[in-house]
Amino acid sequence: MKILITEHIHEVLEQRLTAAGFVCTHLPKITQTEVLQQIGEYNGLVVRSGIKVTKQLIDAAPNLKIIGRVGSGMELIDVAYAQQRGIICVNSPEGNRDSVAEHALGMLLALMHNIAKSHTELKQRIWQRNLNAGVELMGKTIGIIGYGNMGSAFAQRLIGLGVRVIAHDKYKIGFSDTLAQEVTLNTIFEQADVVSLHLPLNPQTKHYINEHFITRFVKPVYLINTSRGGIADTMAIVKGLENGKLLGACLDVFENEPTPNEAILKHNKISLTPHIGAATNEAQERIGVELAEKIIDALK
Repeated sequence: MKILITEHIHEVLEQRLTAAGFVCTHLPKITQTEVLQQIGEYNGLVVRSGIKVTKQLIDAAPNLKIIGRVGSGMELIDVAYAQQRGIICVNSPEGNRDSVAEHALGMLLALMHNIAKSHTELKQRIWQRNLNAGVELMGKTIGIIGYGNMGSAFAQRLIGLGVRVIAHDKYKIGFSDTLAQEVTLNTIFEQADVVSLHLPLNPQTKHYINEHFITRFVKPVYLINTSRGGIADTMAIVKGLENGKLLGACLDVFENEPTPNEAILKHNKISLTPHIGAATNEAQERIGVELAEKIIDALK
């Protein structure tokens, strides 16, 4: 079995696959066109976020048996067409769940306690102690939308912080546990002080967070998005920040990466990072291990 590994991926993936008897070719700088030209000779393809697995690419791969996605999002893979062709599609969300959960919590605390703002000001020798007074997380209600790997990991990180966690998942029922209480979306609109998004990007979730969605909150909320930028309408977030419906926003992902809309960069009520929620050494290694095991199990 021959596996084509594209993009920069932790070496443990190739090591595990090679040890299992697969012949791996790792071309981290390969382009979309080059993949299209070479894919015909491979039985497996591993991608990250730079290669689109389109119908055209799948049609050019008569020997392809499996497509592996490093990480969680499958939006760049035509999964339906691949499955129609009998090709297995796997991803590895278990690997980065802990890193993303920690990152979301860190961004939220940094925003509510004005940590980044104070840091920037102090480096400019500006002492704003009173103006940078923060807001405590304790006593707040945290609403999680999407209670899969990422959502449940975020709920776990909130243990011990004195918060109430409620969660909604359109595709799951009966998932209340010691970490979170399952509720309707309307309950989140009525009770949440903080809302954290943990959703995949697909046609149903594109601009899930829009102007109408934001206006439905009974009280102003903090919004966290560490999932996919396209889930939230950037200008709706800007408007929410300006009209007070949003107290602040923590954004690790953006509609236009790597060049976020200028309008979102101007606000001081936001905490921004460049899509690094899963960018820890530990997470990248776990992702490689998880994906390798799934490929090996599927093909052997």
